Parts: sequence; C-alpha cells; structure tokens
Amino acid sequence: MQNFGQPPFNCSDSCMGGPEDQNPSSFSRSLHDATYAYLRALNNTMEKFGYITKEMARNGTLITNMSRGEFQGETGNVIFDQQGNRQPIFYVTMLDASDQPQVVMEINFVPNNTNLKKRYTDESTIWINSNGKRPLYKPICGYTGTDCPPDMTTYIIIAIGLVVLIVFSFTFGIGYAIREKKKEKRRLTKECIIPFIELRNLKEIKNNDGSNIEINKSLRSIQSISNLSTNTKLTATLKAKNWKQKIIHIFCIIEKIFNEDLTQLRKIKQLDHDNLNKFCGVCTDAPILYGIWKYCQRGSLKDLIAKEQYVGDSFVMFTLMRDIASGLIALHGSFAGAHGMLSSENCLINDRWQVKISDFGLNMIRESQPMSKRKLLWTAPELLRENNRKGTKEGDVYSFAIICCELVNRETVWNGVEREDDVDDILHRLKQINTSIPPRPLLRNNENINQNLLHLIRDCWNERNIERPKMIQVRSMLKQMVRDGSQNLMDYVFGMLEQYASSLEQEVEERTRELVEEKRKSDILLYRMLPKQVADKLKLGEFVEPEQFSAATIFFSDVVSFTTLASKCSPLQVVNLLNMLYTTFDGIIDSHDVYKVETIGDGYLVCSGIPRRNGNDHAKAIAELSFAFLRSVSNFKVDHLPNERVNLRIGIHTGPAVAGVVGLTMPRYCLFGDTVNTASRMESNGRPSKIHISSETNKYLTNIIGGYLTEPRGEIIIKGKGVMETFWLIGHSNDLDINNNNWNELGTINEDLLNNEEE
Repeated sequence: MQNFGQPPFNCSDSCMGGPEDQNPSSFSRSLHDATYAYLRALNNTMEKFGYITKEMARNGTLITNMSRGEFQGETGNVIFDQQGNRQPIFYVTMLDASDQPQVVMEINFVPNNTNLKKRYTDESTIWINSNGKRPLYKPICGYTGTDCPPDMTTYIIIAIGLVVLIVFSFTFGIGYAIREKKKEKRRLTKECIIPFIELRNLKEIKNNDGSNIEINKSLRSIQSISNLSTNTKLTATLKAKNWKQKIIHIFCIIEKIFNEDLTQLRKIKQLDHDNLNKFCGVCTDAPILYGIWKYCQRGSLKDLIAKEQYVGDSFVMFTLMRDIASGLIALHGSFAGAHGMLSSENCLINDRWQVKISDFGLNMIRESQPMSKRKLLWTAPELLRENNRKGTKEGDVYSFAIICCELVNRETVWNGVEREDDVDDILHRLKQINTSIPPRPLLRNNENINQNLLHLIRDCWNERNIERPKMIQVRSMLKQMVRDGSQNLMDYVFGMLEQYASSLEQEVEERTRELVEEKRKSDILLYRMLPKQVADKLKLGEFVEPEQFSAATIFFSDVVSFTTLASKCSPLQVVNLLNMLYTTFDGIIDSHDVYKVETIGDGYLVCSGIPRRNGNDHAKAIAELSFAFLRSVSNFKVDHLPNERVNLRIGIHTGPAVAGVVGLTMPRYCLFGDTVNTASRMESNGRPSKIHISSETNKYLTNIIGGYLTEPRGEIIIKGKGVMETFWLIGHSNDLDINNNNWNELGTINEDLLNNEEE
C-alpha cells in the first residue's frame, strides 16, 4: 500500500487540471479496472465470510474465485469466467459523418462460443464515409500502389483508335491498290508506247561473236510479221532498228490504236515464255503506226527450211517441233487463247536456237487488215470457210501439222508452191466440204523419220477439228519420240560441231605437243647460251639493259702448253680433246653456283655473282670450282696421247663488273670491266696446277668468308696493272694433311717448259 503513495497513484492539488493531466497513460484505465476488480473481490470475500484477514487478501485462489462476475469498467464491460480469466471483448468502431468514433459491432468470446452484437442497421451505415459501399479487401493499386489495373477508358480509346486505324488502313490500302493499279496501267501503257525518236537506224547488226550480218539478209527472217497485202499502197515496211541497245524489228500497223487496244497490247507485252517472242510495243508518233517485236538473229523457221540447214537431223527437227508445241501451250493458256495465224514465217529462231512464236495476240489489228493468200496456206479449213482470223486452239494444231510437214519434207509450205494460181487452187479445195479425201500437203515417208511422227502429223490436220489432239498431248508424244528429251538444241548443235572438230582437235593436240617439245629443246639450247632471266626477256621481245654488279668473282683457266699438245694431234683430235675436257668441266659447273660465260680456244671463262647475285658466296663458289677442275684434270687422260698430261693454269679476281647482251643476230652475254682484265692477268701470270688469286679474292676467302688457306706469292709486276700483291690458293684451312710440298709436287713441271710456254 506504500506504493500507492507514489506517483502516479497519488496526486496533489497542484497537478490537477494541468496540461500534463489531459493525456494520462494508456495503461491507467487498465490499472483502474484491475484495482477495482481486486477491491470488488475483497468485498465479496467479506460478504461471504463476514471478515477478511491479511492472509485471505493475499490468497490468489480465493481472490480469483471471488472476482467472478461482471462490471462496467473504464476499459469497457469486464467479465471474469470460472477460471478467473477476463473474457475479451472486441469493439469495431467507425467514424461517423462528424468524424467521431462510433461502435458498430461488439464481439464477446465466452468459453466454446462467440457472441456478436451489431449496433448498426445496414452496411451503408458502416460505410457512410465511403458512399455506403464496402471497401475492397485489397486496394485497387495493391498495398504498394504499383498494381493499379489499367484504366478501361484507355483500353476503350485504344480499341476505338485501332478500329479507326484498321478502317483507315483498309480504306487507304484499297485506295492505294487502285492507285497503284492505275499507275501500273499507265506505266505499262507508257512502256507499250515507244517514241519514234528512240529508234535508231542500223546498217549492220553484229553477232555476239562480233561478226556482222547484213541487214537485208536479216530482214528475210521477219518478212512475215506484217499482215498487209503486198499489192496495195499499204505495203508493209519492215525494218530492223536499235532501241535502247536492243535490236528490234518493226512492221506497219496503219490502223488507229484505241484504248481497248492498248489494254490488249499491255497483256501481250506481259506475256513471257521461253518459246514466245517478246512484244516491245507500238510507235504511235511515227509517220506510220509501227508494231515492234524483239529481233531474232537466226531468222525464221521458213528461212531455215529453205536453206536446209540442220533440219535434216532428226533431233534438230524434233526439238524445233517441241519448242513450237511448248509455245502454243503457253499461248493457249493465256488471255490470247489461240494464235490464229501460226506459220513457219512467224516461228523465229534466236541465237540460242530456240523457237520463238511471234505475231500473236493482235486480233484487233489482224481483222482490219488485208491478208495475203499465201499466208492462208497454214490456216485450218474450218477457219477459211468462216473467214475467222481470231483463230482457235484446234486451228493452231492444224497449222502446227503444216509446219511439221515442212520440217519433214525439208521444203516450204505445200511442197514449195510458188505460183499464185496454185495458191488459189489450194485454198479453193480446202474450203470444199464434201470432198472424200481432204487436200493435204504430200508427206514424204523417209526411212530416217519416226513413223509415229507421221501418224501424229496426220492426226493433227484431221478434217474434224474435234478429233485433233491437244497441244499438251502433242508435246508429250514428241518427247517420247526423242532419244534424249532433256538435251536442248543448242547443246546438241554444239555437240555436232564438237564431233566434226574432234579429228581436227586431235591433230591440233598432236601438233601442239610437237611444238611444246621443240620449244622445250630450243629453250634448253637458249638457256645454255644465255642466262635464264636474260633469255626469258629476249623471248618476250624486251630489251635487256646492261646491269652493274658491285661484287663478283671472275675465273679464267687455260691449258698449259696447249700449242705444243695440239701440234701432236690432228685437227679432229684437237676438237675431240677440247670437247671431252670442256664436257667434263660443264658437268662440274652444273653443281656449283656459277655461270659459264664462254670458251675461247683452250681458255675457259666462268663467273659467280653474275647474273644472279649471291651475296659474298661468289668467291667461295669460284674457289670450290677451281679445286674441282684441278681434281678432274689430274685424272684426265688423252686417248691418243696416253703419256701426255693436261695441266691447268687458273687465275681468279674479285671486284665490280658490268654484264649485258651484245648483238642481235647472234646475241652474246658478255662481261666488261677491269675485274675481267685483272682475272685474265692472274691466269696468264700463274703457274701450272696452281690457283693464282688477287689480294681482293684473298680478302674474301680468308677474312670475309673464312675457312680457306692461301700462301702469299709476293709482289709481282702485272702487265697493264703494275706491281700487285698476289696469293696462291692452297686449300681449306681445316685440311691438316695439306702442305705446300704436296701442292708444289702437284704443280711441278719442268722449269724449261715454264720459261718457254706459250700463252
């Protein structure tokens, strides 16, 4: 009880009503209710027992039992159960329209039950500040504010925008397609109209190989393009011209072109097939209206038949027929439907030996123009009777049969009929209906011709058009008749040319081999006379300029007492002696980096470092060559003078030199310079079987290269050079067995011979 005398339980008058008393501790209410419950338990104990002791006041079990019950405390309604535990009561509060807290729900937890007491009428009372609606269990944008759902308004706007965009795009696409279609029509129409100023006259037309074709001969291949009569003032004017680097041919149309005609011309221009000739357009601003087609260099099939070129070959014939059939199939499947005036005259052949069907799709022009009677010889009888110029597919099959007959017979239409009265007679008989045997061209039965082809031709010109085969069937049967249907005509023609030229090629190959062999022999001989790099330049016709060499080693050798030795031999023996000796030397030269310049009598001139530079190795190469020469002559025997011995005197000098080719008729590669003269003096002042070298060569061999043993000879007087210090080349410094006596013995010779020898 002493603690109750301390703050915060006691309070003096000075602290009552102060600012600090306005906000008491949050636990003060609980302290009040706990104290009140304890005091209430003491009162219940006193009422039950009539008294209360200190021990009873401290008896927790007794106080717990006496505290059962219910009272209204500062923390609300306080209820203690049988175990002395306070039953929790939860209050759900809300803020009213005045922002004052109001209890709307009370929840009591009793043993094994929960009591809920509502203090509101409906939910709108609770959520009065939320427009009477219950808030979401989770915020729309989430608890972090980042999960806001998209605004449907945005979706609606986007959807409306997409619909508008789609409608606009669709409308724009349709409009653009219509505009582009009109633009394409205008473009195609413009392409069909060729300005007359763009046409250039040609005097000659050049083949792909550069050869020329006379224009008059070329025009024969396109004479049939015009449908105009030759006996009227509307005679067709056929010309070949140059248009945009393309050779084209033109023919007169005369009639006026209307808009519907331009539409058909556009369609004709768009037709593209390997066996259909390309239509270029019309020229409307010319003095006469012209139609323009692509030029085919090899002329028409009629020209080819008239010349009897290649058509005798069965493969060529079948290939030409197959090309015509392929072109007709493409034409029958197009807007044109049929050709109407097919003949060997408008079956053109290009430079690749492909048949190009021309003069198709011009029905509006063909109907208004006069037609030559000869042109009608390819027309089907039913079309002649009806005067139908548009043509039919069956009529094209008939015309195809007439063309095949021309190829088989190797002559022009109707067996080469020429007279006009004969043409009239043929046309008259064709128009007759009640004839037992319909008139047809004579189809010659050649043994080399496949009999199935003859039957096919007869089926194609059958009088009953409904019994004629379709062109696709015709092409299929033609492919079966050809032994190699996959090969094209151009490859076959080239194959024929190869066969014709095979014997010539073999002969050319043989001659070429002989030429190569002779060239190889001449090159070997030339390379023996001149350095290879110099000889190659001379073969190319190039001028070989003299070349300066800063350092080279020159070698001179001479047969000692050759005059005495030659006096003991006949001239032929002298030649044989030198030939054997120099052949031996030549074999040695091949294994060293040296070049043999020339031989003069018994003299031998060799150099190293010329014409191919080899650094400082030129002195070494000449030194090794000298040793090899001395070893070879020590074993050299003269057949007709077995007791005679050949000795060499060798001189070597190193220094600059100039080399070049002298002469045209018999060019020689010569060396010039003081180095050559000095080397010659080294040889002439030397001794037999010794190698006489200058001080410059000695410097290279002992100081720069090293490994060589030399012996000073001392200073001697050299003709034209004065006093010079020279050396003897003894051998290699690592040859321990070499001594001067051995080399002196090798070079020993009678002093009298030395004093009397002749150079």
